[in-house]
Amino acid sequence: MSTEPKRHHHHAVQFYGSDAELLNTVGEFLSEGLVAGQPAIVIVTPEHRDGIEQALESHLIDVRAARRLGDLIMLDADEILATFMVDQAPVGSLFRRSVGDVIEQTRRGRERTPVRAYGEMVDVLWKQGRADAAIRLEVLWNNLAETHTFSLLCAYSIGNFYKQTDRYQEVCDLHTHVHPHEATVETA
Repeated sequence: MSTEPKRHHHHAVQFYGSDAELLNTVGEFLSEGLVAGQPAIVIVTPEHRDGIEQALESHLIDVRAARRLGDLIMLDADEILATFMVDQAPVGSLFRRSVGDVIEQTRRGRERTPVRAYGEMVDVLWKQGRADAAIRLEVLWNNLAETHTFSLLCAYSIGNFYKQTDRYQEVCDLHTHVHPHEATVETA
């Protein structure tokens, strides 16, 4: 039996109905970490990149300085997906190498500090009709948490789950914290 303490694991999901709702949540999540000295990795779509930077600035984060110091890493969701997707499915070993390496590089010199990560890759996959790949990616994040210390916030457009309450529950079950959209998911 291992005596090693359990790693820090926080894997939250935000279901959002509007970009404003999403950006507010992401801005709060990332800025709380940055203020506490936790570096942030943001894997985002181009549509939300500027909005996230503005949300951070509204929380008094100097985005340019944070990026220059390596405290804020902004990555493109499609580009990162391309590093570990094979035949339209995420491959665990490639994911660990790609995303795990980014986490390790970000933590270098501050190994005791958890990283805050925000990701839109699962939402990208879901919107492309690849729900099974998104679910698999959630599992890979949970597996990565066994060897890496990070707090993760994922986001899904609530519109993805219209009349799909089973899939909604499946996504919720893969997270330690669920932030539902204010409106409830309609049951079929």
